[in-house]
Amino acid sequence: MRYLLLSDIHSNIDALDAVLDDARGVETDGVLVLGDLVGYGAEPELVVERVRALAPLAIVRGNHDKVVAGVASDDGFNPLAKTSAGLTRRALSPASLDYLAALPQGPLAVDPVIEICHGSPFDEDWYLHQEMDVLEALATSKRPVCLFGHTHVPFVATAEAEGELETLLAGDGDGREIAIGAGRRYVVNPGSVGQPRDGDPRAAYGVVDTETLTVTVHRVAYPVERARDRIFAAGFPRPLGQRLMVGR
Repeated sequence: MRYLLLSDIHSNIDALDAVLDDARGVETDGVLVLGDLVGYGAEPELVVERVRALAPLAIVRGNHDKVVAGVASDDGFNPLAKTSAGLTRRALSPASLDYLAALPQGPLAVDPVIEICHGSPFDEDWYLHQEMDVLEALATSKRPVCLFGHTHVPFVATAEAEGELETLLAGDGDGREIAIGAGRRYVVNPGSVGQPRDGDPRAAYGVVDTETLTVTVHRVAYPVERARDRIFAAGFPRPLGQRLMVGR
């Protein structure tokens, strides 16, 4: 199977449309969505509609999806995220809020090779930044390849036989194909569609192939200024638009 990987769209319809347009040239068998459809951006309703139309083969909720849908509190959110969540909630239709509320918690098994989660396989809201956390994710995942999002940075890692972490990709990775060796475990983050945080403002998405055992990260330029201006016009905090310009 060959899957299109989408994560952390964050209500950025301009980035999502650019990614879907670019991915039309990539033959895939279905779409996997790793959470955070909404939050931060100005077009949550359009993004939810677009994702639903894709009929993902598997999808998990993100922390922003939970808070916006009222499944979880915003206690852990910073002021910008709290303001964004409130504005996002008011911009969504009841049907879209129900859809977000019903999204399953990760990790979720997709096939014998792949499972998906938002933050990590041991905690759906955990950020895999630290080496020990990545090693724990590798140890606790139930499939050879665990796909995750949440950090907004493309990342691929595996563990050596001695238990040492081997990082194969950290940031950018445009067009780079990485082999997934049989008999090993991997964690793979395709990066963020709608709000990259690796210093590259281009949208990110991934493709994983369980037959050739490869994963590829793609970066796509999109009209960032338009996405920023949508945020300004919708009355969201201005830093949420400004950060798109620098990929942070």
